[in-house]
Amino acid sequence: MARALSRVGLSPDAISIGGLTFGIAAGLLVWRSGADNGIARVLELLGAAALIQLRLLCNLLDGMVAVEGGRRTAHGELFNDVPDRFADLAIFVGAGYALSPYAFGPALGWCAGVLSVLTAYVRLLGASMTGHHQFQGPMAKPHRMAVMTVACVLSTLEPLWGWHGQFLAMALTLVILGAIVTFVRRLALIYGNLERR
Repeated sequence: MARALSRVGLSPDAISIGGLTFGIAAGLLVWRSGADNGIARVLELLGAAALIQLRLLCNLLDGMVAVEGGRRTAHGELFNDVPDRFADLAIFVGAGYALSPYAFGPALGWCAGVLSVLTAYVRLLGASMTGHHQFQGPMAKPHRMAVMTVACVLSTLEPLWGWHGQFLAMALTLVILGAIVTFVRRLALIYGNLERR
């Protein structure tokens, strides 16, 4: 896929923006699912799950096109990282507002979004100080997106139990707890690397 994209002339920056677009669209669909029922809600949740995976695919392909296609640019890191942070926020905040019938819903979404940005911040801070990126989890970006994808799919089954939003609430809680552990773990690894120097 990376070779094909390189051949048609699609730039890594455009692929990164595509990932952001998929992330925002996923967040909007999840948010909309909070107010809908029936087949409309199922389609919105499954659409969000598919868009989350397309966002991850773009995250993979932009780097591959840049490296293997020989299309690195001086500003490539900006396009590689900044859109990711906004895509994270869109997905988590969208999920939080899908839980608007619950008083804690939006707060859960914002908390998950902010913590996801913080885990990325610590990774980049560590890279600037040590020259090495810390991609460890347990709630790195692929893990966060896997949790949200599974939550969207399982949410389509909620009417069987008379639920509406419980799987999204559990997913956001899991992301929050895992992101806290990830944040602390990455900080500890960076600290250890600096001390060994």
